Amino acid sequence: MTKWGLIGASTIAREWVIGAIRATGGEVVSVMSTSADRGQTYAEAQGIAKAVTTLEDLVNDPDVDAVYISTTNELHCDQALAAAKAGKHILCEKPLAMSLADARAMVQAAKDAGVVMATNHHLRNAATHRAMREAIRAGRIGTPLSARVFHSVYLPPHLQGWRLDKPEAGGGVILDITVHDADTLRFVLDSDPVEAIAFAQAGGMGKAGLEDAVMGVLRFENGVIAQFHDGFTTKFAETGLEIHGSEGSLIGRNVMTQRPIGTVTLRDASGEQDLPLDPRNLYETALAAFHAAVDGNGKPSATGEDGIWSLATGLAVVEAARTGGTVKIAPGL
Repeated sequence: MTKWGLIGASTIAREWVIGAIRATGGEVVSVMSTSADRGQTYAEAQGIAKAVTTLEDLVNDPDVDAVYISTTNELHCDQALAAAKAGKHILCEKPLAMSLADARAMVQAAKDAGVVMATNHHLRNAATHRAMREAIRAGRIGTPLSARVFHSVYLPPHLQGWRLDKPEAGGGVILDITVHDADTLRFVLDSDPVEAIAFAQAGGMGKAGLEDAVMGVLRFENGVIAQFHDGFTTKFAETGLEIHGSEGSLIGRNVMTQRPIGTVTLRDASGEQDLPLDPRNLYETALAAFHAAVDGNGKPSATGEDGIWSLATGLAVVEAARTGGTVKIAPGL
């Protein structure tokens, strides 16, 4: 059984990850919050035995085998490096870090320590996206040519905070949502993005000059061009992912979400058919793969290297929106 320490008493851990750890055979034994009161209250509410206030106390705890990092983005690197040094396996929220140099250092530290490192890109675990990936691999839409991602949602008040007012913490929609698009497209298309163009928008939610919406295009190594729309400001939109090929199209609806919902329709010369799906909790799928990797069986569903790719893409989109030009995507793996 893998025993976990939580670095950050976060909403995502409470809503999704703690349950996924427990459902896949792990145990949460400790939580770290810099606020003693918050940490203790959180631990009691979630049935966690220990609450600590320092990173050192958590990563040096012999009862902890793995850590889940869900603090604000600028803290990830130092926390992951400390965990790796202490020999703990690492599941880190996206984006891995604020810079590619830091993200690469995190992945290298985990390799040097011989520990598993994963990025919590949940969307590649969705039955919808896995069905799309398999359909493309089976040649059901011919040669993939283009894609469209609709991932503009309304950021609920309890999740706003730093995402809208702290650029130094990696706030803004690009590092929060566009990185998910990048990872999902890489997974579904089985190809890497090579350049980006984008326009950002300030629609009234983002503070301190942070963007709260963005539209752009990614070009992939296999020639696919992918349009994306991400936002915090759209209260009534649905999400979706479309992949269009020379012989057919895959239409995914309500698929860019944490919940195991959505549909995928294949359209080709014979008409329309919905692909069969086996919906499962996305985070449980991720944690099952992580626990297996810790046991020496396979690898996480999204590795540290996958996290470097999504960060590189997000940073390229940030730069493209800032300059108005086309920006190369170079993760430097």
